[in-house]
Amino acid sequence: MICIAIANQKGGVGKTTTAINVGTALAATGQRVLLIDLDPQGNASTGLGIGRNEREHSTYDLLLTETNLEDVAMPTKVPRLDIVPATQDLSGAEIELIEFDARTHRLDAAISRHVAGRWDVVLIDCPPSLGLLTINAMVAAHALLVPLQCEFFALEGLSQLLTTVERIRSRFNPGLSILGVALTMYDRRNRLTDQVSDDVRAVLGRVVFDTVIPRNVRLSEAPSHGVPALIYDYRCAGSEAYIALAREVIDRLPKLKKAA
Repeated sequence: MICIAIANQKGGVGKTTTAINVGTALAATGQRVLLIDLDPQGNASTGLGIGRNEREHSTYDLLLTETNLEDVAMPTKVPRLDIVPATQDLSGAEIELIEFDARTHRLDAAISRHVAGRWDVVLIDCPPSLGLLTINAMVAAHALLVPLQCEFFALEGLSQLLTTVERIRSRFNPGLSILGVALTMYDRRNRLTDQVSDDVRAVLGRVVFDTVIPRNVRLSEAPSHGVPALIYDYRCAGSEAYIALAREVIDRLPKLKKAA
């Protein structure tokens, strides 16, 4: 089972949208996917049609108790895509985790308590911070998928994230790799967008996915209907871009599985 954390400490870069739609596209190819909503806002859960009154168990239980992964996972409207939803209780988890000795490995331990063969890929939707929740995700993950908004300040955030990744590698998870950087909210009418894209590719090279995710109204509308954009309107530019991105992710999975 391959575990991929979708992380960027900057908010509003498309982490949740990427998690939902890449997860949907992977499930459509026959992969059995589990999405772990690690953001206290619970947007990934809402975006997949899981109402707050339906979230009997959550990632809070996964981190703070000895709950098994199968006991908190629930099916979504998307075939072969399950989710561990998030509740507001998760907002206090970082403070409560301080009491645990292995506070950085709680999610890793929880994921290890799974029935072999239940899922092929685990996607972790991280909160917009580099706090204990995101660190737990990085410790548990084999690789990171980094959504990066095409704007100037995103480059500064990327530098901080890469520094954190190196620290996680040196202290907790030496096998952690960068699966890829996905450029999001791409607007060809804005010259700065092209400049940021060129700068990122010049620095990171092949780590950056070829696919770019455009600004697209349908991507913003889909969560209010409780379905991924790929189901809401699979022909829109945003959905087509995420399908292409999922193809690239799938192409990189064999190398990731070999490393794992």
